[in-house]
Amino acid sequence: MDLIVKSRTGKVSDRHQAYIREKLGKLERYLDSISKVTVEVAEEQRRTDNNTHRAQVTLVGDHGILLRAEQRAADLNSAIDVVYDNLQRQIQRYKDKHWRRGKLRRQGGEIIEALPETNGTGEEARNPRIVRTKEFQVKPMFSDEAVEQMELLGHDFFVFRDAGTSEINVLYRREDGNYGLIVPNEVGG
Repeated sequence: MDLIVKSRTGKVSDRHQAYIREKLGKLERYLDSISKVTVEVAEEQRRTDNNTHRAQVTLVGDHGILLRAEQRAADLNSAIDVVYDNLQRQIQRYKDKHWRRGKLRRQGGEIIEALPETNGTGEEARNPRIVRTKEFQVKPMFSDEAVEQMELLGHDFFVFRDAGTSEINVLYRREDGNYGLIVPNEVGG
C-alpha cells in the first residue's frame, strides 16, 4: 500500500505521520487490494471552534474502487480515528454488496472524479475562480459500475470513461432520485 501524506498548512510532524501510517495501515485487514492511500491534512482557524484539524483520506483499490472520507476535529489524531471508522464502514458496505455474490461482475478501471471546492464568501461569489484542480487516472468502466462508485462515494455526480465507447461521460443524480448520463457529442463541420 502506497501511503502519501500531504499538508496544505505546513509540515506534518513525524509523530502524526507515524500515527497516520499505523492507523490507516490497519485498513488492509479489511481490504487487501489497497494500492494507494492519499491523506490531506490541514489546520483551519474558525471563529467558533478555535483551531480545527481537517483530514481527508482517499483510498484507491483494485477493481476500480475509490473511497473517500473527511473529518474535522480539535486534534489531528481524533480526525484520523473518525476517518478510519468511516472508511472501514465503506469497505464493509462495498464487500457486502460485491463479494457476497461470489465474484465481482466485471473488473472496472480506476475511477475519475472532479469535485469543485468553494469558500462561499461574498467577494468570491462576485468573482468566481478556479480554486482547486483535481487530477485522476482513467480506466474504462461501464455505467452500472459508475453508479456503484458514485453511491460508494456519496456524491451527486461522477466522471468516468465508458468501457464501450472510450468516451468521457458524466453520471449525475437527478432530483427525482434517478440518474442522468451526459454523453459527449462532437459538433462537426
